Amino acid sequence: MRHAHIIGAGLAGLSTALALTDAGWGVTLYEAGPAAGGRCRSYFDRELGLTIDNGNHLLLSGNRAAFAYIAAIDAAAKFGGPTSALFPFVEIPTDERWAVRPNRGVIPWWILLPRMRVPGTQLVDYLALRGLVSRGGDTTVAAALRHGRLYRRLIEPLAIAALNTPPERALARLLGAVVRETLMQGGGACVPRFPREGLAPALIDPAVATLAARGASIHFSRRVAAMHIAGGRVVGLQTTGETVALGMDEAVVLAVPPWVATMLLPGLTAPDEFESILNIHFRLEADPGEAGFVGVVGGTAEWVFVKEGHVSVTISAANRMVDDPAETIAAAVWPDVCAALQVTGDMPPFRVVKERRATFAATALQEARRPSAHTALANLVLAGDWTATGLPATIEGAIRSGNRAAEILSHNAGQVVTPVAHGG
Repeated sequence: MRHAHIIGAGLAGLSTALALTDAGWGVTLYEAGPAAGGRCRSYFDRELGLTIDNGNHLLLSGNRAAFAYIAAIDAAAKFGGPTSALFPFVEIPTDERWAVRPNRGVIPWWILLPRMRVPGTQLVDYLALRGLVSRGGDTTVAAALRHGRLYRRLIEPLAIAALNTPPERALARLLGAVVRETLMQGGGACVPRFPREGLAPALIDPAVATLAARGASIHFSRRVAAMHIAGGRVVGLQTTGETVALGMDEAVVLAVPPWVATMLLPGLTAPDEFESILNIHFRLEADPGEAGFVGVVGGTAEWVFVKEGHVSVTISAANRMVDDPAETIAAAVWPDVCAALQVTGDMPPFRVVKERRATFAATALQEARRPSAHTALANLVLAGDWTATGLPATIEGAIRSGNRAAEILSHNAGQVVTPVAHGG
């Protein structure tokens, strides 16, 4: 039986492991931290007295690879959200509220109805989005679209959330790839879904349990410090406390962040500029409304999610304020939370979580640095949302990268295999 050693138990590593074990491979998974998940994790916060996620991740029903992964780990029931495409917004400080409601079919008749589209927009504004889908080159999001109400009230918030990069620098073709697979496929591909209880219970713990049931060996708190290379192959892994020798039928998947990958594989070109994400969690009971979240336009906050026992605020492309004190950040977003959820009162206990290197900067320069999953070594492949997936650094991109790594190894082994979590 073929065997793969997967370095890193984030979503890319887990999806690789699921695809390979489904294809009959043996798998050993090494994770430097005490738990799987990487940047997709949950933990109990003593100050708030509840379990929170390090960040907020919103999936759309058009994320084919993500939902195939969820099906493979039998976790569909762990997700909630509205039953149809729905994106509620509030504008600060006018307090104007609206909801974008794309119809389920591919023909976008919703843009003809003022009650379903962004207020103040016209049909011609939406037709311009077709050019974004086919956009090539190094044009930025800000340069690709007219800056009218549609841009400010819908496209810009979605672009910042998907690319985690200011639109003035963000690559339009990466946003176009997202729009092509979601909005351009109709509302049926735009239904928001998010974990009911948290990221780890929905996306990570069931994957670890599935892999264990399939016989995979999973090692936590076991860092791979070096790869030994000879004859154009990885022949050994230097891990915590021991060296693991690799046979000729064994392969390696490097599914770690890019700064770790370049350390383990000198000479690798990978993204080296990153954008932060801030997540501010308030201990607060609030009405989730029809969607469970609200987009904020014109404020400091960008997305406000209502969860069990608390409210979570996300600020993407946050390099400009990541070094601010936690108290300053929380105080800046609390008025936006009050406006979005129509609550009053003093600011409750909070926790600010700073992901300083949340994603690579989605710029033309960084896009050019994203490597293929293939490497020059016969038995080594790469996985991660920072590899050349054609998508920005998202859950969908991370899972697709794992599928791709598994496909390459299966092909190299002479197998014709379609992994369970294949995303197309």
